[in-house]
Amino acid sequence: MSTEEKVALVTSVQEEYDLTMALSAVQLPKSTWYYHQNQKQSYQEKYEHLHPKLEEIACQHPEYGIPRITKELQETYKIVINHKVVQRLLRVWRLSLVRNIRTPKPSGIQKAIKTAGKRANLVSGREKISLFDVIYTDFTEIVYANGAIKAQLMVILGHECKMVFGWAVGESANMKLAIKAWSRAKQTFKKYGVPCKGMVMHHDQDSVYTSYRWARRLLAKDKVQLSYALNGAKDNPEIESFNGRFKTENRSLFLDAQNLNELHKIVEERIEYYNQERRHSSINYLSPAKYLQKKIPERWMIPDA
Repeated sequence: MSTEEKVALVTSVQEEYDLTMALSAVQLPKSTWYYHQNQKQSYQEKYEHLHPKLEEIACQHPEYGIPRITKELQETYKIVINHKVVQRLLRVWRLSLVRNIRTPKPSGIQKAIKTAGKRANLVSGREKISLFDVIYTDFTEIVYANGAIKAQLMVILGHECKMVFGWAVGESANMKLAIKAWSRAKQTFKKYGVPCKGMVMHHDQDSVYTSYRWARRLLAKDKVQLSYALNGAKDNPEIESFNGRFKTENRSLFLDAQNLNELHKIVEERIEYYNQERRHSSINYLSPAKYLQKKIPERWMIPDA
């Protein structure tokens, strides 16, 4: 047991037991105890402004480890801080216990999904799905830099035409990444003159997809229907199939990328190839772009530059 762990243990029981007895039980000198108490106070005072933010993150994302909490501070609160400081603050304020014990309350959307049951999946059992009726998405992990670094990819895939309408790659599977992929998809729909209103977006119950922000953006603003997989990957086989195939076919190229910018360029090139050139057996060995050209009346098509 480290000295800091001993200090934390004594702190947790000092109101119930005599301090001298508690220190003796863990073989911790009084001088060390008082030194850490003084250090703890100064450290608390220095970073007191972070306490409510760290507590909020710990409650909302109890599964987050130090790297994710540090990233959340950076992206959500615009606070750049060393991960070692975050680790120490969690220990000082005993927020690690909150993360280990407390589970997040289900959002209103998660409650609605549970209440709806099978009806939350708008795709399952559907007899006919037209060209732009249903789109699929999910996050998937990509390994790059010779296997040393991991990134997250999110694509938005068409049901019938197999086209990747939108995509985004980044360090984390978060709302920022999801919105970027959706914005790209909307640009593609605009190119083909197709409104996204009424489309069904099918995905799993990741915290991003069950958040109010995601619902407000797609459901309220863009009038897209949200559909949820109830049995994980088994309920979203189309996107799982794409992700598996895309990563397998391009694995060596991803490993060659040495940073996120290089990975972004490779993903962009490979999705362009996938959409414009790669033949798919399920659409008569045409590329998604060629398939759409045959399916969509010419008056809706915007000529390629």
